[in-house]
Parts: sequence; C-alpha cells; structure tokens
Amino acid sequence: MSDESSAVLEPQILKLDITVEELSTCQRKVKVSIPREEIDRYHEEAVGDLMPTALLPGFRPGRAPRKLVGSRFKTELGDQIRSKLLNDALTRVTEQEKLAPISEPDLDVAAVILPDEGPMTFEFTIEVRPEFELPEWKGLAIKRPAREIDEADVEEALTNLLRERGRLVPAKGSPQPGDLVVANLRFSGADGKLLSHAEEMEIVVRPKLSLADAELDGFADLVAKAKAGETVSSQLTVSEEAAVESLRGQTVTMELELLDLKRFEMPELTPELLGDLGDFETAEDLREAIRKQLENQLGWHQRKQVRQQVSDSLTASATWELPPDLLRRQSQRELERSILELRRSGFDDDSIRRYVNELRQSVMASTARALKEHFILEKIAEAEKVADSPADYDTEIRAIAAQSGESPRRVRASLERRGLMDVLRNQIIERKTIDLITSEATFTDIPFEFPKPDAEAIDHAVCGVAAGEDEIPTTAVARESESE
Repeated sequence: MSDESSAVLEPQILKLDITVEELSTCQRKVKVSIPREEIDRYHEEAVGDLMPTALLPGFRPGRAPRKLVGSRFKTELGDQIRSKLLNDALTRVTEQEKLAPISEPDLDVAAVILPDEGPMTFEFTIEVRPEFELPEWKGLAIKRPAREIDEADVEEALTNLLRERGRLVPAKGSPQPGDLVVANLRFSGADGKLLSHAEEMEIVVRPKLSLADAELDGFADLVAKAKAGETVSSQLTVSEEAAVESLRGQTVTMELELLDLKRFEMPELTPELLGDLGDFETAEDLREAIRKQLENQLGWHQRKQVRQQVSDSLTASATWELPPDLLRRQSQRELERSILELRRSGFDDDSIRRYVNELRQSVMASTARALKEHFILEKIAEAEKVADSPADYDTEIRAIAAQSGESPRRVRASLERRGLMDVLRNQIIERKTIDLITSEATFTDIPFEFPKPDAEAIDHAVCGVAAGEDEIPTTAVARESESE
C-alpha cells in the first residue's frame, strides 16, 4: 500500500475551540465550539456511510442521489452526527487539555443542539484530579506501636468470645455494666416533636451509647437509675454531619423506657461449644486461633497508626479544597473501604459497628483527608510504577474469606455484585504504596495497649436516617448471607 493510500485511511482529528476555566482545585468549566466545517465533514461522512443501504422509492439500494439521501434522512442523521460529535469532542477535550477526570462530565446532553448554520456549542463542568507537587516521602520518622501477645490478652479475648455465647438470664434491680437491657428509645427535638423511635432495642450496658449520628456519654450511669418499667431521659448533641441538615449540632432529648434486664451467664467450654466456635478439637486450638486473630488486629492497629503518620506528613501541604459533591459521593466508599479493611483484620461486627458509627459522625472531614491522601498516594504509585496483580486480589479475598467464614469464590462474587472491586483495587494500590513509603522510613517502637470497648453501638439514627445509607453496613458477604 502506498504512503498516499495510508494517509487517506488515517482518521482526521476533530478540530475544536476550547476554553477551560478553573473553578476550584478539582473543578473545571469547559466551553466547546465545533466549527461549521467540522459539522459538515461529519455530515458528509454519515451520508456516505448511509448511501450503500439507503432505500428510497424509485431507486435501487445505493443508487439514490446523495443530496436526496441527506434530505430524506435528515432527522436520523442529525441525531447520529450530534451524538458522534459529542463523544469525539469529549474525548478530544480530555486529550488536548490533558484533563484527568475523576467523574463523568456534568453535561445536559438533551440541551445540546446541532444547528443548521454556524458552530455547535456546549459547556459542562467536570471534576479532575488536583495538580500539586509531590511532597517529600522518603526518610519519614515513624512511631510504630508494638507489643507481644501474651496469655492475658488471649484469656481476655476468650472471655469476650464466650460472653457472646453466654446464656442470658433474667435479672432484677438496676442495670450494671455488662448487663443487657431491652428498651424503647424515643428522640425528641427542642420543640418536643418526635424525631425517631426504636422499639425493644437490645443494648449492652457500657459507659457510652454510640448511634449513627450521635453519642451519649454516661449511658451506664443513666440506666443505673432505672428499673424495669421505668423511664429515664438524657440530652445529647446531634453530629455536625447528620443526614438531616437542620438538626446538625442540635440538642435533643432521649427517653429510654426500660422493658427488661438480663445478665450473661458464662458458658462452659464443652466439646460441643468448641465445635460451634469453629470445629476446634481442643481449648488450646481455640486459644491459638484467638492469638492469631489478636495478631491480625494488632497488625491493623499498627497499619492504622503508621498510615496516619504517613498521611499527616503527606497531606500537611495539601491545602487545596475538594468539591462538597465529590466528598458526599465518596463518603460511602470511605465507609466501605474501612469495613473491608476491618473485616480482613478479623474484627467482629460489634467492633466494626462502633468504628463505623464514629466514622459517620465525622465522615466528610475523614473523607476529605482520605481523598487527599489517595490523590497523593496515586501520584507516588504512578511515579514509582506501583501496580496491582491478580495475586494481590487473591490474597485480599482469601483474608476476607478467612474472617467471614465464606469461601473465596463467594466473597469475590459478592464484591463484584456490589461494585466493590474498585474499592479493593484502591486498597491494594494504597497499601503497596504505603509499604514502599515505609520501606524508606525510620521506625521507633512504642508500647501499645489494645483499646477496651467503652461504647455500645446500635443501628439507629437520632434523625431517623443515617448519613450515607439507612442502616449500618457490615460487609457485602454478611448481608448476602443473611438474606439467603
């Protein structure tokens, strides 16, 4: 084939007049004008593609005059040309302006008109990755929590585990820490109007009560004043990130009607219970499994504290603002990412619920920090050619499966159905990049104590709706297992 023939086959680049306005660090307003000659060129190409198959009365297929075909199929051709011009123009804008989109363009396609004369114009806003100079990430000084898992740790964890299998027995008197109360909850605003209520909630008595959009300090002291059939009340402050904007920061009243009181009776570690807990043959096998779980949890605490220090260092100079709409969209992703990481590290549902309730009450600020960290880690990963591999996904999925009791195949299918594989990918890339950063860091070990749970978390929002979704997420696998 000659050079001349090859040149004829090369697609022509769409010529555009583009104006890009920077609205903020991550937002651009783009105005596009497609010259008339380009519209005419696309029209001629579309008519040429239609000619061989166009059917018009009095003409054999492919024999109708070009002008008549263009006129007869004007509407169909107009829609086709408009759509193709839009798609090609959006692609060209991204390439020519070197934009790095992080969302779809905010474009009203139906409002874009293909004119009979003059240029075709349209405009849109789009969110893009922020542009910034990479901070210095080599040679960070990091404090790393460290401890040996000893027998006392194992025994305490075993006691907590057995407590979950304990028998609840009726109790008299006032609730004590560790008891389980059955109660009706009512939440009212300053005007006395009922905001939400929850019936027959089972709540373990702890110093704090954690809700999706508020936290009550002194919960154990509050219920200690009541007996079955009595009602106690307390005031609490709604989170600044509650789903109902008008209630943020407001003081509301919680009324708790105590219906019943029960105490846990610890079970005996019988062969039957060992089997129920995981087909363990001996108590020592169970203790060894608990030790490994504690080591996984210690690893999570280490990664969390190390990552927090890395994040603080990397984002110290990231003063750029992020669009509120982006933060709102990403907040649920941040919750899901946190849940996957907690599940992978062997935390139970109660621990996950407590953490998620805490995160929800500052989710916008947490998401802003996480997104800034993500953009910086992503840029480091690109510069250092950090990539994911199929083996990385297999490792992550096996870890989640081991903690959830499900098969890896089932976990993978669940993540894919819920669209969480991209969350998993981000998690893999970020962890590998953090590993790269820490490989260049210097560490000082500091003593670590496992945090003692002082809050009881329940699936209820004072406002009636939790920010992000209407119930506390556990995991994709857990939810699907419950539905089957």
